[in-house]
Amino acid sequence: MRYLPVTFVGVVAAGLMSLPATAQTEPEPAPRTAWGQPDLGGVWEYKTRTPLERPARFDGREYLTAEEAAEIEENERARIQAMEERPAQRTVAIPTAGERPGRWLDSPDHPSLQGQTGSYNIFWFDWGTGAVSTRRTSLIVDPPDGRMPALTEAGRERARTMGARSSFSETVDTAESHLDFSNSDRCLMSGNAGPPMLPGVYNNNMQLFQTPDHVAIMNEMMHTVRVIPLDGRPAPAGGVRQYVGDSRGRWDGDTLVVETVNFNDDRTHNTWRNTSRNRTLVERFTRVDAETLLYEFTVTDPDTWERPWSVELPMQRSRLPIFEFACHEGNYGLENILAGNRRQEAEAADRR
Repeated sequence: MRYLPVTFVGVVAAGLMSLPATAQTEPEPAPRTAWGQPDLGGVWEYKTRTPLERPARFDGREYLTAEEAAEIEENERARIQAMEERPAQRTVAIPTAGERPGRWLDSPDHPSLQGQTGSYNIFWFDWGTGAVSTRRTSLIVDPPDGRMPALTEAGRERARTMGARSSFSETVDTAESHLDFSNSDRCLMSGNAGPPMLPGVYNNNMQLFQTPDHVAIMNEMMHTVRVIPLDGRPAPAGGVRQYVGDSRGRWDGDTLVVETVNFNDDRTHNTWRNTSRNRTLVERFTRVDAETLLYEFTVTDPDTWERPWSVELPMQRSRLPIFEFACHEGNYGLENILAGNRRQEAEAADRR
């Protein structure tokens, strides 16, 4: 994760916003490798306050004004500073009815950070303070309304049944086995690592390695690694299915295009809205300038959504390395979690 004092970030951001237009320098051109391809290598961060889906208050608007973007950033800096400075609070074992943790990205009050058990203090979070430089109101650029497409009937049924395999599920009270917990609960996979990659609450960083015939993408979260050949070999037809699918890359001009198929069933329920194993993913990586890597992707899954959907997310170059990330709580805690489930079932049986 990346952490800088809020006061320092605020001073730098305010200083940059106050520069006159004539003082702005042209961005450095995108570098190229020794073999002539655009150089995509390095550590890139993709944290942003831009929500995946367009909030209702911005219906019909693709972009924020400069004033709105500045206000969002200032409010976010003030909120983070207030949380840093507030006195220590005890966590709450069970949320008050109707106050279950919400989606932090879309909620201005961030209910998931208001003292619920399992939440870290503010030091550990690293979601940024503002919208990306595009000032878009959503990361989704297609459909044009900035929202996820409608689910198919099969998609709705899958969401209903697989939604039980989630930390925040309200549909199932107990778990039969470890398989009833999500891959995130079990420290196997994490949503922001993807593919596709989208910002989460921390560890929004990836490192890309590049050779003439391969690229490798290593995410800081869970240290997910994809090794992607560029030599034109086809993906196996219905072969071995993997958590991260089977990726093949090619160059389209100065853009690296990566197509991924053969996802397994265990990956579908964890983060990607209960997608089916038959989904396909097309990612595009374009080095815009020395500091920016434009990341775009399109998800196509007719078994889940009525149409494909696409995201545009500029990544910024980081001077920091990828740090070690270790997730063990879900593995160590499963025995006690399941023991608690058996105790709940026994108490329920005694009451009958």
